[in-house]
Amino acid sequence: MNILRRTMTRSFSSLRRQPFPIPCPRPLLSQGEPIDEERCLGYHSKDFYPAMPGEVLGSRYQILVKVGWGATSTVWFVRDMRGGEEEPEGAVALKIIDNDSQRAEEEREIEEHIAKANQTHRGPTVLRTSIECFEIDGPGGRHLCLAYEPMREPLDWLDYLHTECKVVHTDLKLENIMVSFEDPTVFRDFMNYHLNQPMEYKIDSVGRPVYRHHNDFGPLRKGNNIPKIVNFGQSIRLDCDDYWGIYPIQSDHYRAPEVILACGWRMSTDIWNFGVLLWDMIQGKELFSQVHDEQGRYNAKGHLAEMIALLGTPPHKLTVRYHSVVGYNWPQSLRIAEDKVCYSADQFFGGPFFDKNGKFLHSNLIPDRKLEDTLPAWEEKDKENFLSFVKTMLAWLPEERKTARELIEHPFLRLK
Repeated sequence: MNILRRTMTRSFSSLRRQPFPIPCPRPLLSQGEPIDEERCLGYHSKDFYPAMPGEVLGSRYQILVKVGWGATSTVWFVRDMRGGEEEPEGAVALKIIDNDSQRAEEEREIEEHIAKANQTHRGPTVLRTSIECFEIDGPGGRHLCLAYEPMREPLDWLDYLHTECKVVHTDLKLENIMVSFEDPTVFRDFMNYHLNQPMEYKIDSVGRPVYRHHNDFGPLRKGNNIPKIVNFGQSIRLDCDDYWGIYPIQSDHYRAPEVILACGWRMSTDIWNFGVLLWDMIQGKELFSQVHDEQGRYNAKGHLAEMIALLGTPPHKLTVRYHSVVGYNWPQSLRIAEDKVCYSADQFFGGPFFDKNGKFLHSNLIPDRKLEDTLPAWEEKDKENFLSFVKTMLAWLPEERKTARELIEHPFLRLK
């Protein structure tokens, strides 16, 4: 029996695809030029896995091209070597998470929870969760790897996340809405091109190779492209109705007022995020234009000032909440740089922002803009419907925003 098993193993192994030869690397980039994940706040090279083109992970996935990166991970276009030579080539996007075991386990649990919460809901069809996960050993510890359907860079999914999964995404932005490939020839052509075009890379100060990402899959081809929401690495599960998040979340441009003011956030914070995202997509430009200072750092004062210009003065109820927590320190401090630790939201975002009477302390930053003035050149009825739709999401008070389920019924989304 053992002889038969060894013979069958050798036979099946000979049918598996073999790794592709990888082209010689390009000349090194300058070590002094930060690229990709090196530009993230709090970046530590030793936390990241030193992935190399041509490397095979999980005895199955051959790394080909880096296609993305974030503060805690890198994403690679990899070839799936499972199957025989006669079968069509397969490819997946492989996310290699840093060696923070607690964060990796939280991401794995969130994805498993989302995938299984309620399969009768329409939401899961437009949420991209991993198709496989495994762990690998790196120089600095173990790394979780999540394999996904490869994709290019609607409200059912948001309703599903909030009502069925009790999950706040916390990071809705254009980069996290992707569309499926039109047909397999797209990633086949991408793969073939990069097998002859090595990536630019550098060696950082601790000897880790850092590659510049490439994610241009060419012009869209005819086919069925299904948008999907991706990246649940920052998502938070809020099962209890009386639990509110207190730590900073969201990308700068999409950050909701209750996050800046530390008034507590829940699912309604995603609704604000979605409202800003929708406006940006329809207008073709960002709703908020003074989110960063001249050095590119987040400017909460300028952001709030622009909210006031577009939405009017915040309700007294919100500023009262702000002052009720303004002296509150987080249970655990946040290190935002090697030499800076923050103990509260006001310290993190650069407050104070309002006085005891609710007056904004930086009125000189309020621009002369109105939300109505930035609308596209539509028919009057369409403008009214769109403005009404957006205002139900961009409300100062989280409890006054519509839920995802309520938004689905809004006249703006009804077919004409």
